[in-house]
Amino acid sequence: MTALLRNVRDDQHTLPTPCDEYDVKTLSSHLIGTVGRIIAIAELGSPDSVSPIAPEHDAETFARLAARAHQAWADDALLDKPVVAPWGESPGRVALWGYTNEALVHGWDLAVATGQPAEADPALVEPTAVMQHHILPPAIRVPGVPFSMVIEPRTEAGPTERLANWSGRSSTNWIRSIAANKHQR
Repeated sequence: MTALLRNVRDDQHTLPTPCDEYDVKTLSSHLIGTVGRIIAIAELGSPDSVSPIAPEHDAETFARLAARAHQAWADDALLDKPVVAPWGESPGRVALWGYTNEALVHGWDLAVATGQPAEADPALVEPTAVMQHHILPPAIRVPGVPFSMVIEPRTEAGPTERLANWSGRSSTNWIRSIAANKHQR
């Protein structure tokens, strides 16, 4: 994620992303806010004291907070301890899963919007996708809460793109955007 944020150019900050809520700069700030919330869950038991949109949007802030998050979650006992996540009380490991999913999907959003490679490490994506399919099956979805309806993936979609599709992100419209951004580099 740090490399992804580091490769966002200033002239890309106002570009739209597959996440309709955010442009590139705001999505970058949201990724940093997400790490801040993970830290708050570990240290305070709840993310409520941290905004989901950080004032910063740079890679160095993300890297610093990610290192702090690793330290905050270093005690394995915290994984089974009940914590409060935005969706309610759950074991720490479930809260981490939710934020891992969010980081992977929003990382895909950011990569696609800025013309960067969008596939994350399959060893991280695949177990996250299995959990996402189990916890958020199509049958219980209401449009937009907490994700849009499942989008059928392209045949050639990789694991991260498929996870984004499961979260309601359509990749078809963004394929042209990827090609256009590569030509602008």
